[in-house]
Amino acid sequence: MLKALVFDDEFIVLRGLERLIDWSEYGIELAGTASDGISALKLFREIKPDLILTDIRMPGMDGLQLIEAIRAEAPDTMCIVFSGYNEFEYVKSAIKLGVVDYLEKPVNIEKIRDGIGKAVKRIEELNEYSSLKRKWHQGLLEKSVQQLLEKGAEAAAAWEEQFGEDSERVKGVTVLVSKEQTDAVPDGEGYRVVRTGGGSEHIVVVFHFDPASEEWMAGLAEWTSAVIGSGRTYPSAEDAPKSYKEAQRALRYGKFLEGKGWVRFEDLGDSQADSPLLSEREEAMLFDLRIGDKEGLLEKIDGYLEEFRSAKLTPEAAEVELLKIVMHGLDVAKGTGGNPSDMYPSGYWPQLEIRNLNTQEEMAAWLRSQMETIMDWILSVRHRSKHAAIEKALKYIGKNYGRDLTQQEVADHVQMNSTYFSLLFKEEMDISYIKYLTQVRMEKAKVLLGAGESIQEISEKVGYQHARHFSEVFKRYAGMTPGQYREGRAPK
Repeated sequence: MLKALVFDDEFIVLRGLERLIDWSEYGIELAGTASDGISALKLFREIKPDLILTDIRMPGMDGLQLIEAIRAEAPDTMCIVFSGYNEFEYVKSAIKLGVVDYLEKPVNIEKIRDGIGKAVKRIEELNEYSSLKRKWHQGLLEKSVQQLLEKGAEAAAAWEEQFGEDSERVKGVTVLVSKEQTDAVPDGEGYRVVRTGGGSEHIVVVFHFDPASEEWMAGLAEWTSAVIGSGRTYPSAEDAPKSYKEAQRALRYGKFLEGKGWVRFEDLGDSQADSPLLSEREEAMLFDLRIGDKEGLLEKIDGYLEEFRSAKLTPEAAEVELLKIVMHGLDVAKGTGGNPSDMYPSGYWPQLEIRNLNTQEEMAAWLRSQMETIMDWILSVRHRSKHAAIEKALKYIGKNYGRDLTQQEVADHVQMNSTYFSLLFKEEMDISYIKYLTQVRMEKAKVLLGAGESIQEISEKVGYQHARHFSEVFKRYAGMTPGQYREGRAPK
């Protein structure tokens, strides 16, 4: 509802406008009145109304001075002036100040109704224009961010223009991708969020003003809805494409590992480093190899080999292409924690094997056989090592939960690739690594709360630098703040 104020030094006028005008008919609330210019300006600053009705002659500050001050602070405020002086100079000054209507006293109800109607119409037109302008600008901003994600430095100038003065404050950028719209990263003081994309991919780009702040992560840490993948934080907006690509990979792994929650690219391990020499289809094959999807791998190999046969490569080029895929497959195998040389007790010289093949079909069959062998070996190693590795990881977490403990560090401790560690941990524990670590920390926090330690001390002991972040995570976990838990449910 719109708000209006009425200013006049005549009591009868104020009461008449209060009682004889049905303000609600215009969608207006009469929020206050004043009988002098000084009080009127003060009331204006408190209420911030949409519409002002004021007399010109008032003690303290006349109506025209008042309107001038109001328009300087809030140029969109609509003003109606009434006065017993219908002099040309007053009218000219009022018009110059942009008043909606100038009414000569004594004013009647019909004139005031007409004036209010004009003001409301002008407000509606202004609001509609402002809304369209905001939507138009937002559309341009989203488009510029989309271009930034695709082209980086080439699109930086256009992004800066749409982002405005805040672009000079940006000290970092992080990209998140989800299949569904998400409010996990609300707007904050230390960063600015731009949402773009749509359809099958919803993108959230966080432009950081203070890269050290963890404020933007608060909602993500305990996010339990649709999976969100995030890339690393880079110092320049021009690096947005790198974070975007990483976020897409994290999302893909997250859907396989979790189906829900926040998955960070950093937690996927070194095997996720960019591979610029690999095509999208080749990367898809390695993805299935990492997650142990043999059926998916063989299906993608068959699709790749169709392209291979139609490419009409020379024998030398074909050798290089297929060897590259097999060597990347062996690199994936190394991340399981086993020794890939166990696959070939008598030694393995793939470059010699493929050189002895004479036809394209022989090379295609060789690739399929090699990748299937690598997959079978990976699955067998995972089966043998799962329980022992996770037991070792749980002990390590139990000793080190009180500091910044990344999944990569725990995976290194058990001598396993981070991606495989994620898979095995979820299979064995039926919970992701990050959620398990949070669970350990929160249960320890409950014990410490019962011992009477301060929230800040407990926060630091269970691995959180900021007590506010710890309190937010605890409330999501326990359904109450640490203070409420201490008072009502902490063990004695």
